[in-house]
Amino acid sequence: MARKALKIASWTSMALAASGIYLYSNKYLDPNDFGAVRVGRAVATTAVISYDYLTSLKSVPYGSEEYLQLRSKVHLRSARRLCELCCANRGTFIKVGQHLGALDYLLPEEYTSTLKVLHSQAPQSSMQEIRQVIREDLGKEIHDLFQSFDDTPLGTASLAQVHKAVLHDGRTVAVKVQHPKVRAQSSKDILLMEVLVLAVKQLFPEFEFMWLVDEAKKNLPLELDFLNEGRNAEKVSQMLKHFDFLKISRHLGKMYSEMIFVNGFVHCDPHPGNVLVRKHPGTGKAEIVLLDHGLYQVLTEEFRLNYCHLWQSLIWTDMKRVKEYSQRLGAGELYPLFACMLTARSWDSVNRGISQAPVTATEDLEIRNNAANYLPQISRLLNHVPRQMLLILKTNDLLRGIEAALGTRASASSFLNMSRCCIRALAEHKKKNTCSFFRRTQISFSEAFNLWQINLHELILRVKGLKLADRVLALMCWLFPAPL
Repeated sequence: MARKALKIASWTSMALAASGIYLYSNKYLDPNDFGAVRVGRAVATTAVISYDYLTSLKSVPYGSEEYLQLRSKVHLRSARRLCELCCANRGTFIKVGQHLGALDYLLPEEYTSTLKVLHSQAPQSSMQEIRQVIREDLGKEIHDLFQSFDDTPLGTASLAQVHKAVLHDGRTVAVKVQHPKVRAQSSKDILLMEVLVLAVKQLFPEFEFMWLVDEAKKNLPLELDFLNEGRNAEKVSQMLKHFDFLKISRHLGKMYSEMIFVNGFVHCDPHPGNVLVRKHPGTGKAEIVLLDHGLYQVLTEEFRLNYCHLWQSLIWTDMKRVKEYSQRLGAGELYPLFACMLTARSWDSVNRGISQAPVTATEDLEIRNNAANYLPQISRLLNHVPRQMLLILKTNDLLRGIEAALGTRASASSFLNMSRCCIRALAEHKKKNTCSFFRRTQISFSEAFNLWQINLHELILRVKGLKLADRVLALMCWLFPAPL
């Protein structure tokens, strides 16, 4: 009996081993898909990073030059370990890593610059996996659905990749295919992140990053729902159909101002891989193309109007109202920090007027240093502001990254475009809430006058830029002061 049992066990072991080798060699089985491997890797990385911070900085005086230099080295080591973890565990980890890499003015530069590579290092699924996903989701083989299907993807992202294909009726299409196992792993990955963040908070009480886990928990299912993405694409296409763009950077800001302040429906992932520029095939004019419509933020009317008022106050340096509307949006006594995070300017620049002078290299360095020095306060603030604000902050940082790359960051023109959208949005809200024809007419005239003042103010700035006679400029400024 024992000999028979041993024989059965031997044959079973050989069969399992052969099956494992076959599955692994055919890429059906990946060690990275095992929960124990993913969990172990994440726990080990978190433990190593925590130990590095606990031991490396305790022997030097806090705030000293040596402390700052050593902290920068620890930041860099930790960022590289985190990046390696994201690349190894893929899927949700890469998505969260990309989010962190976009927070230029919220996290230390060592983290953001290291994690930015995740935008271009997403894993690629094999054609065998792509065929399997299409078969499971649509119930048909690729050749049944398409006349042709390119094996090499046009682009690969953290959750999916895109292939060029031709339908049987001759139309050329882009086919977005979700990476296999991402949906199944995502909920477990988020739970794992939540446990690790809570564990780190026990060691470092000032570490307040539950907002990131909460956002991932809420947004990831939306990004994995491609039907939702299709509906978003159709809605934003209709919403922005009146735009005809010639230059990218200024009008990219104009487009996002329209989404945030006027419509309250915001594309929240404008990293460089999702913003393309092409020539219109008919006119030859440059066009902006937005990709990846999985993640949108729908703003409540109360939030949108408070945000309009806040930006109007920031643009026209009304510090009393900056405090009032910052506090309405949950900033409390940290409203100066909140204003700096929104504008990516120093508190001194906010007080002098963010449209008065462009950001300098010195100010940029000051902001980055403050991001590291005020990380506990930033984390506390992010835990108190409305959840809608988190994606808006991320979107702002991504747009600033594009502007910085194109050399158009923080121009007065971009702030004035924002102000135009705020004026239109607030006027529309007032008109919706009155039945009086006289009052509606009054609001319309006030709106037109305020927009005319902004146009005039922009003209004055252009004249100043052309360095025309000082007397002419002074006269115009005296005759037509900037709107308050």
